[in-house]
Amino acid sequence: MSGQPPPQQHFYELYRRSSIGSALTDALDLYITEDRIDPQIAIKMLQHFDRIVSEVLNERVKARMSFKGHLDTYRFCDEVWTFIIKDINFKLDNNNMLHSDRIKIVAMNSKKPGET
Repeated sequence: MSGQPPPQQHFYELYRRSSIGSALTDALDLYITEDRIDPQIAIKMLQHFDRIVSEVLNERVKARMSFKGHLDTYRFCDEVWTFIIKDINFKLDNNNMLHSDRIKIVAMNSKKPGET
């Protein structure tokens, strides 16, 4: 054993834009403004949030769905795919159907380059 801590794994900040991520960010901003926590603690909490959401979705969500729609726009930049799909129909595991006029899908590799 080398006595060195394992390298810190970095997680995408994608889920911070979700409703719960926005609520957490707003609460942390308020606490910082009121001098109730240090900004460094808020950053650590957001990093923890990024890790936990990613792990929970990966380990506990087992539902599947299929979808069909019209691809409007796609882009590949910085190892991230972005798709805009219009007039999309979803078929869920339980055979329920959902429809949306427009959705945005962001897809990225779960591992950063160089990770094993």
